Amino acid sequence: MNGALHGVRILDLSNVVSGPLAVQMLADQGADVIKVEQPGTGDIARLAGAQSGGVSSMFAVLNRNKRSIVLDMRVSEAKSIMIDLIETADVLVQNFRPGAMKRIGLDYDTLKGRFPKLIYVSISGFGADGPYAARRVYDPIIQAVTGFIATQKISGSKKPELIKNIVCDKATALTTAQAITAALFARERGQGGQHVEIAMMDAGLAFLWPDGMWNDTFTSDDVPKTPPLSDIYRVTKTKDGYVTYLVVSDAEWQGMCKALGYESLGTAEKFKSLPDRLANIDELIAFLEAEIGKWDTTDICNELEKYEVPFARINELDEVASDPQIAHRRSIRKVDHPHGGPMQMPEPPARFEKTPSTFRHHAPMLGQHSKEILTEIGKEPDDIARLSDMGALG
Repeated sequence: MNGALHGVRILDLSNVVSGPLAVQMLADQGADVIKVEQPGTGDIARLAGAQSGGVSSMFAVLNRNKRSIVLDMRVSEAKSIMIDLIETADVLVQNFRPGAMKRIGLDYDTLKGRFPKLIYVSISGFGADGPYAARRVYDPIIQAVTGFIATQKISGSKKPELIKNIVCDKATALTTAQAITAALFARERGQGGQHVEIAMMDAGLAFLWPDGMWNDTFTSDDVPKTPPLSDIYRVTKTKDGYVTYLVVSDAEWQGMCKALGYESLGTAEKFKSLPDRLANIDELIAFLEAEIGKWDTTDICNELEKYEVPFARINELDEVASDPQIAHRRSIRKVDHPHGGPMQMPEPPARFEKTPSTFRHHAPMLGQHSKEILTEIGKEPDDIARLSDMGALG
């Protein structure tokens, strides 16, 4: 069966994470993706993470189901090839700094008259204009501006902490993938092509806001504050490991007390309702940390499950793939890369009944499909040899 986006062609000019991950999700869903890379190293994600047989772990996971062509945009013939590729495409995705595509004559305003059905996606750090627009951006910079780092402060600490994960890049990728499918749907309804602009800053703000900014949503001075998630989200040590838990409802709190052997505490006035528990959060957390610390991990997990308390033991990274639920759902695929060797990566998370996502082929080596793609757009072997000799193909 074909994937949900079978028949859609996407030109992926993006690098690193925010664009490649978005497009990879659409490639999993059946889109034909041509990754256009610069000569030399290509996408710098090819250098990130563990390396095996010339294959980067990060690049391999972010670029499966894509084909790679190398074009040196400094050569006019390469730009002509790019125009030929755009003729065949439904979507173009780029995440260069604002102004870069205009300098090479491939910006939306230049292209929209010739390609009225093209969905042109521009991803940037801070947007196309404003005081930060020209800055170089990586995930931690967006975390700093949007409040992610501030939310990581533990109660009583003044030191903010980074989320040790490229969360803003990934939030941008999710936003981008959804925006592309929405634009494709609008085009099917007769709206034609359009320019879709996504700033990592905006995507990060929207991703963080509902919970991270719940004390900054209402702007009246008389609205009482509630403890932030940084006070509530905890990793708690056991005798031999770590667990996490979150009790929100009264029933969950009462279950926690039963699991720990303090059933009467479940209805004590000080902790009876959620507002009561939040008002006394520091005392509550201290009690739970002391009591859970008396248990072996397996034993406390059994008790928490018995009383239907939301919990999980903390998996070390090398334990994730063997977690019973992950293994049961076959959420991780084991494959053999022709160059990198044995590897594993997550299955596409959206599971379609009638149009399943598929693993069609591995992330490409740099320029692996250049000749194949050029042949598809009508280039003869002599043309391809000539383009290669003049440096258009890198």
